[in-house]
Amino acid sequence: MKKLFAEFFGTFWLVFGGCGSAIFAAAFPEVGIGLLGVSLAFGLTVLTMAYAVGHVSGAHFNPAVSLGLWAGGKFEAKELVGYIIAQVIGAIAAAGVLYLIVSGKGDFTGIGGFAANGYGELSPGGYSLMSVLITEFVLTMFFLLIILGSTYPKAPKGFAGIAIGLALTLIHLISIPISNTSVNPARSTSQALFAGGDFTAQLWLFWLAPIAGAVVAGFIHKAFFDKT
Repeated sequence: MKKLFAEFFGTFWLVFGGCGSAIFAAAFPEVGIGLLGVSLAFGLTVLTMAYAVGHVSGAHFNPAVSLGLWAGGKFEAKELVGYIIAQVIGAIAAAGVLYLIVSGKGDFTGIGGFAANGYGELSPGGYSLMSVLITEFVLTMFFLLIILGSTYPKAPKGFAGIAIGLALTLIHLISIPISNTSVNPARSTSQALFAGGDFTAQLWLFWLAPIAGAVVAGFIHKAFFDKT
C-alpha cells in the first residue's frame, strides 16, 4: 500500500504542477511563463517527487513507465495493475482539484481545453493523427531509455531524478505544439475526462502510442544495454 500511495501522490503532483502551470500561468497577461515554463514545470514535478518518494515506489507516476520497466525486466507483472490504477486515480484527483480552482475564477465560463491532449483540430499546432502518434511513440521510447539507463546499477548514483526530470522537460519543449505532450496515459485521461467531447474520443491514442513506445524501449534496453 505504501507503494500505491506513493504512486498516487507522485502522479497527483505531476498533473497538478504540470497541467496547473499550463492552465493558470502559461498565458497569464504580460508575465505568463509560456511553453518554456510549462515544460520546466512538468520536469520539476517528476524531479521533486522522484527524490521524495522514489525510494518507496520507484517513482513511475505513469502507466507507460510501469509497462516499459516491466518490458525491460525491471518491474514485476503482478504489480502493474495496482500501480496503473493508483496513477490514474491520482491524476484524476489532481484534475478535480484544478477544476475546483479554475471554476472559482470571477469570469469563469468554462474550462476550455483544460491542458488536454489532442490531434487534428485539437492539436495546438494542428498536427495530424499520424504526426501525433509518431511523436508520442518516439518521445516515450526515448523517455524510457533514459529512465532505464539512468537507474541502471552502473549509472552514477543519485542523478537519475535529475536526468529523468530534464528529459521530461525536453520532451515538452519538443512536443507541446504537436500534441500538448502526453507520454503519460494517466495525465491524458485526467484532463480528457474534464475537457470532454472530442478530447475523450481521442484519448485512445494517448494510451496506445506512449505504451507502445515504452514497451519497445524496454525490449531495446533488455536486448542491447542490459548487463553491459
